[in-house]
Amino acid sequence: MKELTMGAELGNIPKVIDFVDRELDELGCSEKSKMQINIAIDELYSNIANYAYGEGNGEVTVVIGNDSKPCTVRISFQDEGKPFNPLESREPDTTLSARERKIGGLGIFMVKKSMDDVWYEYKDGKNILTIRKTL
Repeated sequence: MKELTMGAELGNIPKVIDFVDRELDELGCSEKSKMQINIAIDELYSNIANYAYGEGNGEVTVVIGNDSKPCTVRISFQDEGKPFNPLESREPDTTLSARERKIGGLGIFMVKKSMDDVWYEYKDGKNILTIRKTL
C-alpha cells in the first residue's frame, strides 16, 4: 500500500489524481476504469475539501492498495474532519430534470454506480471512505 497526505484543498486534486494514476498505470488499468476512478477522486476529495473542516484547515490521507486475483484496486480517503457518512445521504431522483432536482447528492451517487464497492467507517477519530474497483 502507498499513501499520500495533503492539505484538504481543491487545488490538490490534480496531485492526488497523478499519485493514483501512477499506481493504476503500474497495474495496467484500462483508460475507462482510470477515468471512472479519477471522477470518483475528484468528487470525494472535493467533498472533503469543501465540508470536512468547516472554515478550518485539515489534511486528507489517500491510501491505495490492490489485490492480484482478480486485479482490484482499493483507495481510501481519510480525514479528521467532522464525522459524516455520505453513503447515508438520500439518493437523488434521477427521473427529474436537472432544474427540478435538489442540489447535492449526484456526485456520491455517480461514485457508487461506477465503483464495485464503496464503504465508510469512522474509526480512531477519522472518516474513512473507501472505493474498490476491479480492473
